[in-house]
Amino acid sequence: MSDTPVLSLRDVHKSFGPVEVLHGVDLDIRAGEVLALIGENGAGKSTAMKCLAGYQPVTSGRILLEGRAVTFASLHEGEAAGIVLIHQEFNLAEQLTVEQNIFLGRELRRGLLLDKPEMRRRSREYLARVKCRVDPDTPVSELSNSDKQMVEIAKALGRNARVLIMDEPTAVLTNAEAAVLFEQVEALRASGTAIVFTSHKLGEVKQIADRVSVMRDGAVVHTGQVAEMSEDQMATAMVGRDVSDLYPAKAKVSADAPVMLRVEGLDVPGHARSLSFDLRQGEILGIAGLVGSGRTEAMEGLCGLRPASAARIEIGGERVQIRRPSDALRHRLCYLTEDRKLRGLLLDKGMRENLTLQALRKFGGVLIDRQAEEAALSRAIGDFDIRAGRRDVRVGNLSGGNQQKLLLAKVMQSDPEILIVDEPTRGIDIGTKQQIYAFLSQLAASGHGIIVISSEMQEIIGLATRVLVMRQGRIAGEVAGEAITEEAIVRHAMGVGADPSERAA
Repeated sequence: MSDTPVLSLRDVHKSFGPVEVLHGVDLDIRAGEVLALIGENGAGKSTAMKCLAGYQPVTSGRILLEGRAVTFASLHEGEAAGIVLIHQEFNLAEQLTVEQNIFLGRELRRGLLLDKPEMRRRSREYLARVKCRVDPDTPVSELSNSDKQMVEIAKALGRNARVLIMDEPTAVLTNAEAAVLFEQVEALRASGTAIVFTSHKLGEVKQIADRVSVMRDGAVVHTGQVAEMSEDQMATAMVGRDVSDLYPAKAKVSADAPVMLRVEGLDVPGHARSLSFDLRQGEILGIAGLVGSGRTEAMEGLCGLRPASAARIEIGGERVQIRRPSDALRHRLCYLTEDRKLRGLLLDKGMRENLTLQALRKFGGVLIDRQAEEAALSRAIGDFDIRAGRRDVRVGNLSGGNQQKLLLAKVMQSDPEILIVDEPTRGIDIGTKQQIYAFLSQLAASGHGIIVISSEMQEIIGLATRVLVMRQGRIAGEVAGEAITEEAIVRHAMGVGADPSERAA
């Protein structure tokens, strides 16, 4: 590994209008090294990466390529210099096929004609390297989020990058898919590629990175060897406070606490069968299981977001029918989607419009009371610590953590008694995770019923007072209290069954 940086930022400042978001950033990226760039949402990581790749021009300061000052007028100029950025938001043309996306703007030709056989061969090669089994002819719009991410990575592999910049590449990947990605990172590092990697999963940083630079409030506050920092030290450097107590203390839920939600025989065609469970007042009920186990689809069916049927659904002891989302809202049952960008928020609108959209009846219906909306936004900004330079900022320009807090504030405008939260902290920094966990705990303590769906095992273990484990569309088992362990959850998720000591008990 060379000590000479391939790519550097020197005293880089970046402003959007009157708001400066980078304050004199210095970074060095070396060949054959993985540099982890970590920090809270809004710390400036994505902006720094976009400046490195030519996606955003710097306001002042210098970009050095092998010690020589350069200016990239566009992302294409950055790529021409061997700098490839894998965006946090997918940079794919949804209406085109996988193959067309991989070679978009770089089509291979044989004379005047496109060399389709060679593009097909290389597409299959790049997809095989990341163990992605999608057909190159598949339109991107038909892919899952995890497959889209693997296509982004396959596309980057075809660029022969000298510097590969990955912004939250594992946020939507399963553990197995992330392991495949890390194999490619190792191979690229061994070949001399310089890699910048950002992730809110600090275990991944410890696993894959050589050095780490920590950003806070638009500045680099620490750079050092990963081996010399623990995950707790990284987290503290990111947020400027101790986050060792990430999860709040779990409340005790009495066995005779009122049942807020009773579900019997819930069927969601193609996804879930014969689900029956209760949710008690003040309880945080976790739903765990492998990707594809039907967790999300089951809860969407319960809330009227997809076709479903049930033998019986009771809310507050009263039998109800939920055929559409408005039925669920009327019974004060709310669902917070796992996909805040596509299904939760209108990214091209402001915070006010997003906050009140689901509860417009509270703000006048046909004639909207804008003053009341602005007052609600002021309360939400304070209650949920939503950080934005301006109140009229386009929601797509907010950091992921602030988008998630806005989405949570939006759902709470409907005054739910029962809240279903799907992947509450996906792609969110540890400081914002701590805030969201505290809010969910306070909500349960105030008498609400909470259902949390999560792919993060520690999140389920840290939050839930009881856990339902799904497998192949059914509830495979239940664990509660001290029995909520990773081993117990995995055994049910894999169909092994409960631990013998649990069965004996």
